[in-house]
Amino acid sequence: MAVLPLLLCLLPLAPASSPPQPASPSPCPRRCRCQTQSLPLSVLCPGAGLLFVPPSLDRRAAELRLADNFIATVRRRDLANMTGLLHLSLSRNTIRHVAAGAFADLRALRALHLDGNRLTSLGEGQLRGLVNLRHLILSNNQLAALAAGALDDCAETLEDLDLSYNNLEQLPWEALGRLGNVNTLGLDHNLLASVPAGAFSRLHKLARLDMTSNRLTTIPPDPLFSRLPLLARPRGSPASALVLAFGGNPLHCNCELVWLRRLAREDDLEACASPPALGGRYFWAVGEEEFVCEPPVVTHRSPPLAVPAGRPAALRCRAVGDPEPRVRWVSPQGRLLGNSSRARAFPNGTLELLVTEPGDGGIFTCIAANAAGEATAAVELTVGPPPPPQLANSTSCDPPRDGEPDALTPPSAASASASAKAAEAGPPTDRGVQVTEHGATAALVQWPDQRPIPGIRMYQIQYNSSADDILVYRMIPAESSSFLLTDLASGRTYDLCVLAVYEDGATGLTATRPVGCNRFSTEPALRPCGAPHAPFLGGTMIIALGGVIVASVLVFIFVLLMRYKVHGGQPPGKTKASAPVSSVCSQTNGALGPTPAPPAPEPAAPRAHTVVQLDCEPWGPSHEPTGP
Repeated sequence: MAVLPLLLCLLPLAPASSPPQPASPSPCPRRCRCQTQSLPLSVLCPGAGLLFVPPSLDRRAAELRLADNFIATVRRRDLANMTGLLHLSLSRNTIRHVAAGAFADLRALRALHLDGNRLTSLGEGQLRGLVNLRHLILSNNQLAALAAGALDDCAETLEDLDLSYNNLEQLPWEALGRLGNVNTLGLDHNLLASVPAGAFSRLHKLARLDMTSNRLTTIPPDPLFSRLPLLARPRGSPASALVLAFGGNPLHCNCELVWLRRLAREDDLEACASPPALGGRYFWAVGEEEFVCEPPVVTHRSPPLAVPAGRPAALRCRAVGDPEPRVRWVSPQGRLLGNSSRARAFPNGTLELLVTEPGDGGIFTCIAANAAGEATAAVELTVGPPPPPQLANSTSCDPPRDGEPDALTPPSAASASASAKAAEAGPPTDRGVQVTEHGATAALVQWPDQRPIPGIRMYQIQYNSSADDILVYRMIPAESSSFLLTDLASGRTYDLCVLAVYEDGATGLTATRPVGCNRFSTEPALRPCGAPHAPFLGGTMIIALGGVIVASVLVFIFVLLMRYKVHGGQPPGKTKASAPVSSVCSQTNGALGPTPAPPAPEPAAPRAHTVVQLDCEPWGPSHEPTGP
């Protein structure tokens, strides 16, 4: 009983159980400064000469600064388990590669600075896991490609995206259009040559768009620009306005940029690069009335074509205008044609039917359209029955193909008729332009005097052939009314237009006025038939050689027979005196004469045989047969 009070006295002396203590922080990496005394924790290693991300980082850190080092790669394990990191700076390193999923654990990260590195591309998995990212700075890299899904995880949260000073020629515009919360978008100092219409229509919170120093010739109006007050000045803009910076681009100042010219502006850093009349002038100093466009003019179209069923057919249509017209094709049934399994439409205006069918024939319509209007032209296509099979060794001369240089074969009646129809179906323009005295390589062009046009400076002749797409220009003095073309190819169809270049008295600008157009064909030259095909020539030579050999053998046999007959059946080279027997023999049997007894057979003979005695006497004029 005395033991129990003793135990009760000793109980207060036992150590009481203490609550669990937090894990001790990781040691601060060498050459870094760490703030671990109070939250939030931060690791600061700027300019520490690091070659890689330190492995001994405190994974509880909320801020990690690794700028101005020599880190070349961000590996998957470098930032693993840093789920509380809010700010990460990797600026001005030598990073060339970011492993897929390298930021997968940084689900709380809000700012990522990767500017001033050597990244050349950004794939779909490299930014995976950044679901709360607000600021993404990728400027001053060497980015040439941005994957369409690279920004998928942060598309709904991103507010600031900087892609300036890179090598981007294309962008995933559809992916950028999903950045609904972005306020600032920096695309300046890249190689962008075009922006699709409506690319920014869904960026309702966009406050600044910088497209300075790219290769943009035009900027299409966007629905976003019409909803917000649009300004083009860098400072003093109200909070509800969109600031647009577009200086340093080779702007083509035509009617497509009138909307941009109407912006409010404080400086005049932008300049026009074209057209030539406005090249080098300050964008803001050019009046709105000088931003003009030229309606399209069809300068070349294919003549009427006739192809057999099953063969391809190419329909061509060329047009000029400002801006450059877009060419579309409409089928004889009224359908708009594009790329399909049987047809291909090219940007240069060519429509290629891969395999023609009898129902494809008819009138195809070429439509050239730009901001100033549209022009149409018709091309007739006739699809005939399939051609019969041709022999491989045919030696007939085919007419030269369209576009073959120095065609020498005269055209057939069908091609001459097609050329006449092409001339009749030429562009509906003034018939004052005449092409006379045209031969195989030259043609004389004449047009009426245009001196009533005030301020005329010169004439411009432009032409191209049906065999190529190159438009040739000739500048003619204003006092001329004719010009001799001497660089033509024989057997080709040419489309030619004459334009008068004059000074518009109202605006003081250089303008053009069409004088007229004409279509003509140069004379074809004769081309001799080519050599026979190799299979045909080889077969003929074999047959001829075999015939010579057979004929030689027959002649040799005939000569031998003739010589044998002339010598009376005696082999050549033998004389009659040396012959042991006469050449005429008769069988002595029965009453023809006595038959001598045959000699006894030799004992060693292998077998018995019967000998018939022939009495042979020479036959000649002095020998007559004797009686019995």
